[in-house]
Amino acid sequence: MTTTKTITAPFKADHVGSLLRPASLHKARTAFKAGEISAEDLRNIETKEIKHIVEKQIEVGLKAVTDGEFRRSWWHLDFMEHINGFEGYVPESGYQFAGEETERYDVRNIGKISFDDSHPFIQDFLEFKEIVGGRAVPKLTIPSPNQFFNAGIRDTAIYPDIEEYAQAIIQVYRDALRAFYNAGVRYLQIDDVYIAGLSSPDIPFNEGAHSRDYLIDLALRVTNGVLEGKPDDLTVTTHLCRGNYKSKWAFEGSYALIAPTLFAKEKVDGFFLEYDDDRSGSFKPLQHIPAGGAKVVLGVFTSKHGELEDKELIKKRVAEAAEFVPLEQLCISPQCGFASTHHGNELTEQQQWDKLKYIVEVSEEIFG
Repeated sequence: MTTTKTITAPFKADHVGSLLRPASLHKARTAFKAGEISAEDLRNIETKEIKHIVEKQIEVGLKAVTDGEFRRSWWHLDFMEHINGFEGYVPESGYQFAGEETERYDVRNIGKISFDDSHPFIQDFLEFKEIVGGRAVPKLTIPSPNQFFNAGIRDTAIYPDIEEYAQAIIQVYRDALRAFYNAGVRYLQIDDVYIAGLSSPDIPFNEGAHSRDYLIDLALRVTNGVLEGKPDDLTVTTHLCRGNYKSKWAFEGSYALIAPTLFAKEKVDGFFLEYDDDRSGSFKPLQHIPAGGAKVVLGVFTSKHGELEDKELIKKRVAEAAEFVPLEQLCISPQCGFASTHHGNELTEQQQWDKLKYIVEVSEEIFG
């Protein structure tokens, strides 16, 4: 669809999306689960806190703002369990992170797949956009379609052929993008831990029915299939993450295994990439990003702790990345959100805001 793009996202100083839940919101969720307050009471408290963080994001100088993911518990599962053909459930174990197993919750395929036009994220965005009121660009974050390919989600009795399953997922996301666009979304981010996992040598993708190379190619085809025919004025970025739970990570590995396929050919407007520690490897895989193509948002700040990074070191790292991608294609941000789950990372809300303000200040020094 040909439309005129009016925003230039991702921005020189950007952020992934999730923010630390305040104590009032934790308290309200606990009270709701205990039956002490109504769903309406909980939503009113969520709305109050979203209004507060929108003001804070604008105050620190961010051009794109999010709702902090305050109406969800998980960065991905709340979206996924509201897709027709899936349900949330409590498995026997959680996700394994460095030194910790997560809270147990996941989704599974229970029937034929389709998008639900009453998906709660649509109304959530409409209300969020109204709160922002044109003062900044409201950004929506959702899990990548590739998250539905994690082991144990697809029911092979319903979808024995992974290619048929892939086509169903593509259609779901095309319908989702249309619904979000009609709700006013112009900046959408798809969060992708699955693709980052394909680049981790520690994760044995070759032991199943499909090779790592096949799955990397499938991941590319799924994302590009979703984006085919999207409106020109809908900016879509992707965020590649190696896990973020209570300041802990899930796996490591550079982008080398996926870069020749995904960096070179994925038809997104930007890549948010983790580069806050040596788990992510060097900037060399960025050589596969086409000149004049997708922007690269360097996650050279960490959301895992509150200490501010050394400004000169950040500038040096951006200069190193600019050896592979033109400086005008680069942006900076934290490597991930501050609270990918309701638990949040191990820093204070003030440290979170100080870091976001610092990123804006450093970006102005680097990019002007």
